[in-house]
Amino acid sequence: MGWSWRLGRMAGIDIYVHPTFLILLAWVGLAHYMEHGDLAEAVGGMAFILALFGIIILHELGHAMAARRYGIRTRDITLLPIGGVARLERMPEVPSQELLVALAGPAVNVVIAVSIFVGLQVIGLSVRPADSALRAGGGFLQQMFWVNVMLVVFNLVPAFPMDGGRVFRALLAMRTDYVRATQTAVAVGQGIAILFGLLGLISNPFLIFIALFVWLAGAQEAGLVTARSALAGIPVSRVMIHEFHSLAPDEPLSRAVADVLAGFQQDFPVVEDGRVVGILTRNDLIAALGEQRLESPVGEVMQREFVMAAPREMLQTVFERLQNGHSRTIPVLADGRMVGLLTADNVAEILLIQQALRNAHQPGLFGGFPGPTEEQSDPGARPRGIPVP
Repeated sequence: MGWSWRLGRMAGIDIYVHPTFLILLAWVGLAHYMEHGDLAEAVGGMAFILALFGIIILHELGHAMAARRYGIRTRDITLLPIGGVARLERMPEVPSQELLVALAGPAVNVVIAVSIFVGLQVIGLSVRPADSALRAGGGFLQQMFWVNVMLVVFNLVPAFPMDGGRVFRALLAMRTDYVRATQTAVAVGQGIAILFGLLGLISNPFLIFIALFVWLAGAQEAGLVTARSALAGIPVSRVMIHEFHSLAPDEPLSRAVADVLAGFQQDFPVVEDGRVVGILTRNDLIAALGEQRLESPVGEVMQREFVMAAPREMLQTVFERLQNGHSRTIPVLADGRMVGLLTADNVAEILLIQQALRNAHQPGLFGGFPGPTEEQSDPGARPRGIPVP
């Protein structure tokens, strides 16, 4: 993953850490040393942060294992200074499944907290109040107990991107369509963000940062769900680009430059013996040119890992691959033969047209209204009335 370092692999999932995490670790160690003047205290503070992020990895693995149960792969888990992020290939399409996946992370923290509580009872200790346990010298197990309790409470706040936002949306989606449920959940979450912002002005400024984060995450989730709804029921074959240029692995990059300047396209499928073997993206091309590699073969620069689509697939499904992938172009294959290209720009144009038609209360490009209709908004609904070649 870009700008992150790979720590290892757990349960078949790559674990990454962002470089800014090390800045947090160093800052905590320095703060403890400046406060106590003791190297042991500094090491203890850093050990606490490492243990905290170990718990966060387990939390994210809880989401990943629940998603795996429904056939959804987790791309990776990345540790950031503000927590962890598990990148799922997609969210479950059935509300009850999304509910279980969202709850799986906090459930891990509940299990850890209960285990620590029982362990303390076994050794004859009771749980101390949070204010005293979380202070320096409060005891490692005591601190870990309250950390897990706070993670459960914080993550169940009904606002995106916290797990509580997805739990709330899933519960609403069991009674109404998915888009309307998302809009309601986002509105509630952004109301909470305003409350956090006001509290931050009078108490802790860090709450202002959380408020901004929650507000933007809610807006992003609403936008993605609305886009998927507008694309629902449209087969890839209806919107893919039929006229495109491809390159061979042994062709020089100068050929790609000529095609770009001629205005053909920005990303190019690389084809060898009738088989797509890679994608040459504009960014990779520009980077290679910056290294004075104009005559280098395309095969040295192309991306060998890429996603593909089939003509019969629904556009809303492929749209998620465009969002999660490194390339803005997806080859469309039928029986192993390349029949078209799907690009982020071409999908964006469809969204703009669908939105304009909806605002004008006109039928969509492919029949029906560019919704959300009841059927289009329900991710589990099967599209009808649209011929698939």
